[in-house]
Amino acid sequence: MWGSVACGVMSLPAWSTPWEHFETPTTGQPQAIGSYSNGCLAGAIPLPAEGDGYQRVRSERGRYYGHQSMIAFLEQLSAKASKLRLGHLLVSDIAMPRGGRFRSGHASHQTGLDADIWLTTLEQPASEQELETLQPLPMVDLKAYQIIQENWTENQANLIQMAASDEKVARIFVHPVIKEQLCAAKWTDRRWLRKVRPWWGHYYHFHVRLHCPQGEGQCKAQLPPPPGDGCGAELASWKPKPVTERQTAKAKPAKKRPVLKPLPPAGCMAMLNGADPVPDNDQYAVDLKKAKKVAQ
Repeated sequence: MWGSVACGVMSLPAWSTPWEHFETPTTGQPQAIGSYSNGCLAGAIPLPAEGDGYQRVRSERGRYYGHQSMIAFLEQLSAKASKLRLGHLLVSDIAMPRGGRFRSGHASHQTGLDADIWLTTLEQPASEQELETLQPLPMVDLKAYQIIQENWTENQANLIQMAASDEKVARIFVHPVIKEQLCAAKWTDRRWLRKVRPWWGHYYHFHVRLHCPQGEGQCKAQLPPPPGDGCGAELASWKPKPVTERQTAKAKPAKKRPVLKPLPPAGCMAMLNGADPVPDNDQYAVDLKKAKKVAQ
């Protein structure tokens, strides 16, 4: 089976997320509002449960909605991967019907422009029963901080390279050890490696982030990655440093404090309160000033 195997405008506590109560997207044109980690999504489109070269996994979470540009990207990537025999892809979290913050698992994925794709691929589509119990293979031995050779293949590397080379992609997040593997490989063109960013947690999947769609002024872009392929000192800095016995003895658990999230963009607050999203024009700035004044 396995192949390559309602709500005010105040800040909300980290554990609270009203976005989960929306079961359907808004109507109208797709619109990414705010930033990847503080925003929402109008006019979301669901990724079909299966398509050419892919299947959804963990659909019970309801996190399979995305901006139309993300849905098109996923369908095109999976079709190309299938044609190149890189495996049948498994797509996990994208966004909720109206975007916004998840209760757990991610800080981003709020505007429909982020998606998780498992690094475990299949030789053939899974049955409905198999999908219910399917688990991803880890690519990294987290304790040893090294790749699991029997799980990692050239197919995974080529899949990430193919995704990162797409001009619509702003970033791809992977575990630092996976980035090391990509850096060590001999590529004819290494420019795409700049987009591949090390980040903890991404040891069984890679996280694709698209640029803000052209013409969507309420979408807040992220600064581009630093110049270069990111394979030098920056990547080395992620490697855990040995902990001495003295450091272990002195270490004290940090006190956990309630985390307040930033004020959502005006278009998102309108959506939370049952109104249509703020039109994508200068009125957004006016409404944002009003919202901030109310919140003070």
